[in-house]
Amino acid sequence: MDGDFRPLDGIRVVEMSHMIMGPSCGMFLGFLGAEVIKVEPPEGDKTRRLGGMGRPMFPLFNRGKKSVQLDLKTEAGRAALDRLLATADVFVENFRDSSLSKMGADLERLRATYPDLVIASHKGFLQGPYQDRTALDEVVQMMTGLAYMTGPTGRPLRVGSSANDIMGGLFGAFAVLAALLERRQTGRGRDLRIGLFENCLLLVAQHMVQFELEGRNPPPMPEREFSWPVYDIFDTTDGRQMFVGAVTEGQWSALCGLLGLTELLADPRLQNRPDQIEARAWTVPIVARAIAGRDSRELEREFEAIGIPYSPIARPCDMYQDPHVMRPGGLATSRLPDGQSFRAPSLPFEVDGVMLAGGGDLPAVGQDTEAVLGGLGLDAAAIAAARGSSGQAA
Repeated sequence: MDGDFRPLDGIRVVEMSHMIMGPSCGMFLGFLGAEVIKVEPPEGDKTRRLGGMGRPMFPLFNRGKKSVQLDLKTEAGRAALDRLLATADVFVENFRDSSLSKMGADLERLRATYPDLVIASHKGFLQGPYQDRTALDEVVQMMTGLAYMTGPTGRPLRVGSSANDIMGGLFGAFAVLAALLERRQTGRGRDLRIGLFENCLLLVAQHMVQFELEGRNPPPMPEREFSWPVYDIFDTTDGRQMFVGAVTEGQWSALCGLLGLTELLADPRLQNRPDQIEARAWTVPIVARAIAGRDSRELEREFEAIGIPYSPIARPCDMYQDPHVMRPGGLATSRLPDGQSFRAPSLPFEVDGVMLAGGGDLPAVGQDTEAVLGGLGLDAAAIAAARGSSGQAA
């Protein structure tokens, strides 16, 4: 499959973004075959230098891209950007409009100059009262109620990933694909604005609509009203934790039978799902005691055999030992400019039964500057001026 599914082959994307939201949009388009040219300042994208939880941001979301250094504080750099955008199908950015103007990428001018260009602007908010606010993934999680729904009462918690940034990039790529399809008919591009806040709003829409329909705000997820007889985390005898669910009467019967809880099966108070849910306060502790006496790996085999939803409580690092993740094609290897490699998931879909193979390697800062700008007709002196006095191939 590697190289076979490239529906965006021949599409040139110029990406001028940092952190996660904009870069993830470029990454998704690159996975589908687009040529993605990342424009970096002479010193390189600042995301390259992050540590801690920021360490994987640049490597993960910039796989397979080309890197071009441009000093957009100079006239030569801005002129080179114009030459590059004249050859582009898509422009991806996630800067403030004022910052873009200073870099020679004023959106109104770009629209007038390049009428067939699809412009995907990743912002904190769509147009409205908040459009000029500064946003972060954690900010919008607090604003929309997602953090409220994730933590217990009085302890709002952000979800454990940059979910809105990544989904925002995905919606950006989704909108770009639609605009490219439309352009085939009209010959004209579109101005797309993707909002981090509005993305998060979509994530909490189910809770908003419950209030709309029932007139009551649902409690946070840790305190939610259960709609299933068993839907809990249990301790096992080997010191592990395991989530176990029984969401149908058939699963309830199968779980009780497996655990030897024949008294629950025979109890007249537990003969339908509403009664089983109502009785959770006293039945779940009984299930917990039964599971506490069993080995987790033995339970995994038995639960899988009879179709009980279950999962051990895993850490992200455990995924490198998971047999499903580690099956052929489950992960793709990419290399950093220093030769270090890492494994990361591909996109979560199959094409003709096969996952897309590989996201590509990471470019050194500016490694494609000469090739790309030379292809635009710039000579060595013009390229050196465009990338700036401090810019050099890494």
